[in-house]
Amino acid sequence: MSEMITYKVPLVSSRYLRKFVSFMQSKGVSQEALLNNTGIGSATLDDADAFLPVSQIVKMLENAQWLATDERAGFQFGQKLDLIAHGLFGYVLLSRESNSKLVEMVVQHLRVCLPLIDMECTTTATQARIRLKDNWNTGTARPFLTKIYLGSIYSIASQVSHAVSFEFDYDSALDESDWQALAPDSSWQFNGEHNQITLSLVGRKPQDDNTRVAYSLAREKHIESDGELAIADDEEAGSPESREIAAQAREQILKQPGKATLERTAKQLGMSSRYLRQHLAAAGTSFRKMRQDIRHSYADLYLMDTPLSLMDIALKLGFSDQASFTKAYRSWTGNTPGDVRRRGREGTSRDESE
Repeated sequence: MSEMITYKVPLVSSRYLRKFVSFMQSKGVSQEALLNNTGIGSATLDDADAFLPVSQIVKMLENAQWLATDERAGFQFGQKLDLIAHGLFGYVLLSRESNSKLVEMVVQHLRVCLPLIDMECTTTATQARIRLKDNWNTGTARPFLTKIYLGSIYSIASQVSHAVSFEFDYDSALDESDWQALAPDSSWQFNGEHNQITLSLVGRKPQDDNTRVAYSLAREKHIESDGELAIADDEEAGSPESREIAAQAREQILKQPGKATLERTAKQLGMSSRYLRQHLAAAGTSFRKMRQDIRHSYADLYLMDTPLSLMDIALKLGFSDQASFTKAYRSWTGNTPGDVRRRGREGTSRDESE
């Protein structure tokens, strides 16, 4: 197969395209500007079964790199490509493989579903190193693309690694602290020899099933209730940019509901607190309301589906003590956490006896 034909073979699902367009809109880049001269039309964007060739993706990423005002944008988008986005959550949840084996299996999956860059995975009992290998000549889009891959790998691997180090073979105008704001407990090296991420696989306490699944179940439960979908589907609630920023803020709160603050979330999204507050208001919500709704979702999950004590739940959700959590939960539901847990257990007992 000739190189020219290879670049035109459809390889990447349009579902990644839709996520990327939405993300760039949150950065102030319109769909029209992003897709200009790429050959990607609205029909492709709307077709759930469509696939895009390398030539179109490279042109789109060149546009994105030129239009983005923050050089961290590629990495930030990669962070949105987590286990759920790749369709890997169920596999990882059910798997009983070691951390190093899980990393290897996830890398193999990414090589198939996102074959724009190849990956070489080397693992030991204590660490895993994932090195990117160029499959195509992606030209000026290469830095943006490698950041997407390493951001996605970090988003997935942070579930099993307590510390990571990044290496890039190109320069950055930002300080290391600017990059560390996106990935706690990380080190960053630019102008290195390779594009790679090294993960420490020791020193992290293994998660039990309740803890592993809590974030994803709470996320899905919150979406089903009135969270993400309510904003995403309400065409009157602000601009697409405001709705996407609200969705990103909600995602950050979901990851750490007990530690999320307006200032911390704004920093994670690369914007000021004032700018974030304005977009949340335009999207018809507020940081306080989102955090309260998400805490409620987590509280219900922990009360009904885990054996965590009320004090442990309170601390996980950012309350100073059990009494503060009980007071807040009663204001949300009209019931105490203890009453809800008892009713849940009584219902389970009846179901098992029938």
